[in-house]
Amino acid sequence: MNPTRRQFLATSALATSSLAIGSARAATEGPGEPLKVALVGCGGRGKGALKDFTDAAAILGCRVEVTALADAFPEQSQQAGSQFKVPPERQFAGYSAYQQAIATDCDYVILATPPIFRPVHFAAAVEAGKHCFIEKPVAVDPVGARAIAATGELASQKGLAVVAGTQRRHQHAYRVNQARVDAGAIGEIRGGVVQWNGRVPWTKPRREGWSDAEYLTRNWVNFIEMSGDHIVEQHIHNIDVAIWFLGRLPVSAIGFGGRARRPSGNQFDFFSVDFDFGDAVHIHSQCRQIAGTYGRVGEAFTGAHGSCFGGGKLSGKEVDIAPVAKDTDSAMVQEHVDLIRSVLDGKPLNEARQVADSTLAAIMGRISAYTGELVRWVDLAEREDSPHYDLRVAVDPLDFEKGTVKFPGEEPPVPGEA
Repeated sequence: MNPTRRQFLATSALATSSLAIGSARAATEGPGEPLKVALVGCGGRGKGALKDFTDAAAILGCRVEVTALADAFPEQSQQAGSQFKVPPERQFAGYSAYQQAIATDCDYVILATPPIFRPVHFAAAVEAGKHCFIEKPVAVDPVGARAIAATGELASQKGLAVVAGTQRRHQHAYRVNQARVDAGAIGEIRGGVVQWNGRVPWTKPRREGWSDAEYLTRNWVNFIEMSGDHIVEQHIHNIDVAIWFLGRLPVSAIGFGGRARRPSGNQFDFFSVDFDFGDAVHIHSQCRQIAGTYGRVGEAFTGAHGSCFGGGKLSGKEVDIAPVAKDTDSAMVQEHVDLIRSVLDGKPLNEARQVADSTLAAIMGRISAYTGELVRWVDLAEREDSPHYDLRVAVDPLDFEKGTVKFPGEEPPVPGEA
């Protein structure tokens, strides 16, 4: 994903302005030195991620100091403050609260707001020299995904660690199976299916007095502009596994989808996408959020000599692989262990590019389903003359800070007309 000249110049300027800041402290100045962390986005996932971070620190024999909590809504940061014993003067609210949290003397920042904000918040955290945990997905449109990749490059130059919330890459059973596949246990992967079939997680009906910005933010999981649609926000996990196990990115996507029962927002109920990975390898991507229907979440791959189910059963040849270590049975804690350990060891992980790529692949499938067109990877990542290259959702993340949000409506896209 090559940034445009404009993005390159902006990133270069960001790097120049950040040289005086340098990398975050490794938090190894002494046995009693705490890991200082700030949380941006105090909803359920954010509070869960902060709990995972503290559990990971305990596994590594470290203690944690929460330097700040930030959320668009004061009651959210206050609730998190009660849970994590953070005083009111370090609880920040509003759409620019992330700036106050990042400005504290934290070494780590957890970014867990709705995905539309991730590119802006990640850029601010890296500019300030912070190690980052960035929850998936990391963007809602191609421009945002490429921005994440560019910021990830800057993080690498500054020696900062970046770990993403695609936790299957840190899950022991998945890591073992992926190593077996790499070692030839099932032969070359010939095809497969990835699925996330469930129900709408939740909806928040609009209340009287809510602004457009507040309604979009509180009901974010149901709006394309905020979440990227569920193929991006949720199904990214399974698409990411396909990219990981195959070891390459999809060449193109052709798909369809629709909406019949979703009670609010402007997203689809279901998607069916064929991802072409080249060399005659196709992965069928299927996701659905419709209550009362059969649920299945997982991945299945067929190889020349066997098959495997993601982190489950594998049938194929016996192969030798190096031991795969783990610190905990919780993949969501393990990803934070891996983040912290990489910093303490002076070998910072950087998963920004891989999660940006997986996010962009999911966006490619969504665009194909919305438009009814065949969409190629190069259309989103390389070809600036493509009509999809500079595609953006209807709401800009900075509109929330400026107070200029315009409601996009609740009508879903119509294939052939989108």
